[in-house]
Amino acid sequence: MKKVVSYLVTVALLALASSLASAYDPSPLQDFCVAINNTNSAVFVNGKFCKDPTLVTANDFFFSGLNIPGNTAANKVGSSVNLVNVDKLPGLNTLGISLARLDFAPYGLNPPHTHPRGTELLVVIEGTLLVGFVTSNPNKLFTKVLNKGDVFVFPIGLIHFQFNVGKTNAVAFAGLSSQNPGLITIANAVFGSNPPINPDVLAKAFQLDKNVVEYLQKQF
Repeated sequence: MKKVVSYLVTVALLALASSLASAYDPSPLQDFCVAINNTNSAVFVNGKFCKDPTLVTANDFFFSGLNIPGNTAANKVGSSVNLVNVDKLPGLNTLGISLARLDFAPYGLNPPHTHPRGTELLVVIEGTLLVGFVTSNPNKLFTKVLNKGDVFVFPIGLIHFQFNVGKTNAVAFAGLSSQNPGLITIANAVFGSNPPINPDVLAKAFQLDKNVVEYLQKQF
């Protein structure tokens, strides 16, 4: 009987430990932990050193510039993303949130990508966007056309995209449930990794001619 009780207690503790270990951006145990890159600081939280609270100012919780449109001509897909994460706003450290401004040229695309550490909540400010995400296998697509004032959520870790289907510029803002949600752009990761993935692997995976794969790799 004692062995059974001991076993059940062990299983319960492991389950609890597992749930804690898998949490994202756990709740802070203090009011704030302003991030700094100074190893002389005494406290280390979420991969960042905490600034001495007596030296913290209002500017540590402030960022300016999201009123400025992004340069959508700087890349081939016609979009620009300005992410305000913990690297730009140190007061976000341990708070589990970040914010982004997305700008789109006419028919501009924020290509399929994932945020491995954050759910995204997007609101359209101007224009019309076709958005969507794909579930894990068997890969069901959820898609919607959004207009000004519309909101759409992209669950954590799932591949998603935003495409400006209008003839004018589009603007959106997105909140993400992590101070550093991460970004994996699918095409860049698959065809532009360094070092590159063996073309034979990609040719078989995508059922493409190897020459096509090598051509695509050169684009990234």
